[in-house]
Amino acid sequence: MMRSLYSGVAGLKTHQTRMDVIGNNIANVNTTAYKSQSMTFSDLMYQTTQAASGANPTTGVGGTNARQIGLGAKTSAIKTAITTQGASQTTNDPFDIMITGDSFFIVNNGQNNYFTRDGSFYVDGAGNLAMTSTGYNVMGWQVDPNDASAIKQDTVSALRVMTTENMTYPPEATKSARISGIIDKNDTNVNATAGKIMNLEFYDNQGYKYTAKLSVHSTKTDGQFTVQLDDILDSKGKTVLADKTKASLQQNNTNVTAPVLEFNTNNGSFKNVGTAGGTESTLTLHFDTGTFPSFTDITIDFSKCSNLNNNGSSTVSPIRGDAKGNGAGRKVGEMSGIEIQKDGMIYANYDNGCSRLLGQIAVATFANASGLAKEGDNLYSATQNSGDFDGIGTDITTGGGYMNTGVLEMSNVDLSSEFTEMITTQRGFQANSRIITVSDTLLEELTNLKR
Repeated sequence: MMRSLYSGVAGLKTHQTRMDVIGNNIANVNTTAYKSQSMTFSDLMYQTTQAASGANPTTGVGGTNARQIGLGAKTSAIKTAITTQGASQTTNDPFDIMITGDSFFIVNNGQNNYFTRDGSFYVDGAGNLAMTSTGYNVMGWQVDPNDASAIKQDTVSALRVMTTENMTYPPEATKSARISGIIDKNDTNVNATAGKIMNLEFYDNQGYKYTAKLSVHSTKTDGQFTVQLDDILDSKGKTVLADKTKASLQQNNTNVTAPVLEFNTNNGSFKNVGTAGGTESTLTLHFDTGTFPSFTDITIDFSKCSNLNNNGSSTVSPIRGDAKGNGAGRKVGEMSGIEIQKDGMIYANYDNGCSRLLGQIAVATFANASGLAKEGDNLYSATQNSGDFDGIGTDITTGGGYMNTGVLEMSNVDLSSEFTEMITTQRGFQANSRIITVSDTLLEELTNLKR
């Protein structure tokens, strides 16, 4: 039997395998985060009909090369372009995440960890972040139990982002406020009996909103003004201050009829602020805990007020919280959304302006990512040649990568290259089929010799 016949058959098989690889690439041209494959050939084996010989210095006869006849081709390797980034596809879904860099998401089916570039996630019925296609849990790190603002990088676990506790953010009573602006001594409101009215909104520790009605009044002394607490109203405008002795403004921790604001008549600033004999720039709105058990004393800072000519108009107004916004208080917050940042940090946002850290998506990196084994469903598993996963993972920003939300990584298949490879594969297959045809013709001639 002719060796060329076997070579032709081997060539057909290898080109058929190459076509299988090309067909799989084209079939997955729109598969999320699919990584294209390519195949290389190598010669199969050789039959040596004469071994090589060396030169003979005695006789002067030169050496001869070996005579070897090849027996076809075989598949050398099937490589995956796993580190080639696919293009981005905008989805505007906040749970669709694209990795930029060489890292992989870590997902778990309840028993084993797998790795994927497919960032199409959703929140399942149990509140876990999971793969849309398989339901496998997305793995990451939990919030440090000793520090709610930090992540504890430990063995990865399922990220449960929606729980009963996470759906709301607790209220907080107002503890600080500040009043800024100009008090003009010629303001008719300041000189009127009712005074210049200011409404300070604040919260109790149950998240209910109230309004403290304050008023500024002029005195007979130039540069001095008094501040009064006139009333406290609930959110429906109903007074809760039946007894004015149960809530009052205090100065220097002392109940006074009306705390005094004293300004320097030279420049309109507070006079001797914080020094002995001077006027303190803060007042305390004090509540009797027996009458108002859910209220907290509020420190009101007047240091940003000034006594200047403003054409008879006073502009003083209150703002909850200190200069850094601390102590402003808040109502109960309902979750309004979840935000995933570029480092994989997951935050819940609430309608009271607060946010809460829920966890961080961890990623896995491998010394030889192309050594990962394909498991279908856009999943990979670690092999001896890819390197092991340590169970902890890494922060994606450690390697210079980051995550983008609202986009997915597309397949990195290049159709123009695939069609070109398809043509060359087709021609190779045809040429090998001709080897078989011609070899068969030669064998036919051989069998015809006996006729």
